Amino acid sequence: MQPYFFPYAGYYRLFAASDVFVVLDCVQFPRRGWVHRNKLSNCNGELQWLTLPLMRSNRDTTRICDLVFQDDAAHLFGEQKRRFPHLDNLESSEPQLANIISDFSVSPVQYLVRSLEWVTERLNIKRPIVLSSSLNVPDKFKGQDRIMEIAKRMDATHYINAPGGRDLYDHIAFDASGLSLDFLTDYSGSYESILQRLLSENAGSVEKEILNNTSYSV
Repeated sequence: MQPYFFPYAGYYRLFAASDVFVVLDCVQFPRRGWVHRNKLSNCNGELQWLTLPLMRSNRDTTRICDLVFQDDAAHLFGEQKRRFPHLDNLESSEPQLANIISDFSVSPVQYLVRSLEWVTERLNIKRPIVLSSSLNVPDKFKGQDRIMEIAKRMDATHYINAPGGRDLYDHIAFDASGLSLDFLTDYSGSYESILQRLLSENAGSVEKEILNNTSYSV
């Protein structure tokens, strides 16, 4: 699955359901998606975008693994943070998280992986993470063929995807490749950013919500 910027709790069911989580970073960066941004409550209680300061790039050819932060990313992000009360005083209340979200010395993909690791460790569902870009899958593999090739290179026998993948992947093709294909069921919990939830709610309660919603079907 593509890496997202502190996505909703339902995303993390993929960790709870799997043995290994593959970050799909060798595909095109969706500019209007959730890879580099999310909505948090501002000082007025209104949802507002918090966006990672990325360098401008070609919208048609840039892959997620090719993203680069702006030179003044730390300053730009710090200016944004002031709008969100949940991010106040992180240096004292959540020093590890404060370091993760303010460290722009790493690549955007590394930044997102670090945030995924922090969340899954807090939720007790941490799994090994592999970057799909590290598997050197040739460009000729597109769409579901690329997913199947990634799975093969991981020696996988079972692939689990989010509910939205039902329109993208074909059971017959996966069966022919020796792969079981399943989809998570629809999520019945909150769609609020996990970042805001873990700063305002008990992590155990959020973990329970995720696990109670972690089931899949063909």
